[in-house]
Amino acid sequence: MGRRQPRRDEDREEFDERVIDITRVAKVVKGGRRFAFRAVVVVGDNQGRVGIGVGKARGVPDSIRKASDRARRSMMTVSLSGRTIPHPVTVKHGGAVVMLKPASPGTGVIAGGGVRAVLEAAGVQDILSKSQGSANTLNVAHATLDALRALRDVDELARMRGKTLAEVQPFWKRGAKTNG
Repeated sequence: MGRRQPRRDEDREEFDERVIDITRVAKVVKGGRRFAFRAVVVVGDNQGRVGIGVGKARGVPDSIRKASDRARRSMMTVSLSGRTIPHPVTVKHGGAVVMLKPASPGTGVIAGGGVRAVLEAAGVQDILSKSQGSANTLNVAHATLDALRALRDVDELARMRGKTLAEVQPFWKRGAKTNG
């Protein structure tokens, strides 16, 4: 007898999958309007990998499945500093502006809507955020992902600049005295 092949579902890693938006969209054709559904799904492993996918189909379950498949394919690794992010960052995507700031342990995820879904799927546990401009969920989610992509770790910065870790760290972390 042959070895039993694992099913596709058993093959996959376990990911945190969240549907953040389902919208009915219309395509105007000769006979009238054709309605479909657009789903936006965030997939992450809660350890620094996250992706966003958009799927369109005539039925809601099909659009969600397409979106989650695209999100899994587009997953990327983000730079985290323990339970939070290494530095503040502000990013604009479309009309949506998202500002992220690191927070002390125990703060939790201070964010709403698409920002919260992306941050929690990425594994961030302590962060402050503000979403400004457009409230379009898709643009807010993409702006959050762009902000996470823009984060740089201290080690990475040191390597990019060709310096040691001590030369790159801010003076207050090195123990230098300030004037004043």
